[in-house]
Amino acid sequence: MAPLSVEQVLEVLADPRSVPDLRRYFSPDPPAGSPAFSGRRFESLGAGCPQEDDHDRFTPADLLAVQCLSVTVPIEVALDLLDGELGRQMSGLLSKIPVDVCLGTGDARSLVEDGREADQAWRLLKAQDDVGWVTAGKLLARKRRHLIPVWDHVVRCALGRPDGAWLWLDRLLRADEAVVLRRLEDLHRQARLPSAVPLLRVLDVVTWMRHRDSHRPSRCSGLWRGRGQPTP
Repeated sequence: MAPLSVEQVLEVLADPRSVPDLRRYFSPDPPAGSPAFSGRRFESLGAGCPQEDDHDRFTPADLLAVQCLSVTVPIEVALDLLDGELGRQMSGLLSKIPVDVCLGTGDARSLVEDGREADQAWRLLKAQDDVGWVTAGKLLARKRRHLIPVWDHVVRCALGRPDGAWLWLDRLLRADEAVVLRRLEDLHRQARLPSAVPLLRVLDVVTWMRHRDSHRPSRCSGLWRGRGQPTP
């Protein structure tokens, strides 16, 4: 399966379901009969609490936030992140990763290259017992929301299983004078999302909502099936 092209991603985003899906996902008060998506709190949980406002260390709010995205950090790893050597190593790496750089802009590409601090942090987390690539990525996305995408099996499949997801996304967002990035900005505005929600999450939620019901763990054809047609 080839990763989606810029044109295919734009077609997915242009689907009339995109704005309603974003509003449903982030709604704090969904209509009767509609599910409440706990992921709506991923960015905002703990906001405004001084003890939680530390970009370079993991806090209890961070560990709870990733549970909003249906993953759980094993208790021993969680304790080590909060008050152990793992936490100190992660803080050292996070302190070298700017907070306000957005993927697809400026120097972001150099920050997510193999061997750089973000990659080192992801590999360090992934190496912990019972912490896979999905959980490691969501932990980092919580700390660097504009730079590191939320990335799971459904979203990876929807976008065509690209290798080197961070670098692939950076190229995608820069392509054709940042047309995808501009479209994400439009959707963010049309859906009236909170300012805390980064543009990377707009792409994540649109593709996740579109593909979550049809995704299969194996031999899934993603959002695009034969003849360049997106799945319903």
